[in-house]
Amino acid sequence: MAILSKKTKVSDEIPSSSMADIAFLLLIFFLVTTVFPKDQGLQIVLPEAQEEVEVSQRNILHINIQTDGSVLYRRGDSQQEQRVAPAAMEDIWRMEVAQNENLIAGVRTHPEAQHRYMVQVLDALQTAGATRISLQMGEG
Repeated sequence: MAILSKKTKVSDEIPSSSMADIAFLLLIFFLVTTVFPKDQGLQIVLPEAQEEVEVSQRNILHINIQTDGSVLYRRGDSQQEQRVAPAAMEDIWRMEVAQNENLIAGVRTHPEAQHRYMVQVLDALQTAGATRISLQMGEG
């Protein structure tokens, strides 16, 4: 009597029937566990809503940022404007605030000016220690 035995053939292939399932599960895992960074933006502390207060023009340094990146500044009611680079506002602010410690910087950016020009002026004012800054809307 001869006993027949079945030979099992070992496959040399990687089973690919569940590869799509595994790839899909990995995709879902990475999408769920990924942490997306939030935009930092400019750190500007805005005051709480208060009553409008009249400010004397002699206490305002008008700073107009132009489309080409230059800055026109004038003091209060004066009609005489001077054109400077944004980085020069640091020294100008220090000089002006030494004469009037109640000074407020009124920064107005032209609507077509690049955003980086306003950031350069705000950085210069912050470096100079300016704490009273008014961001204004309208034509530069």
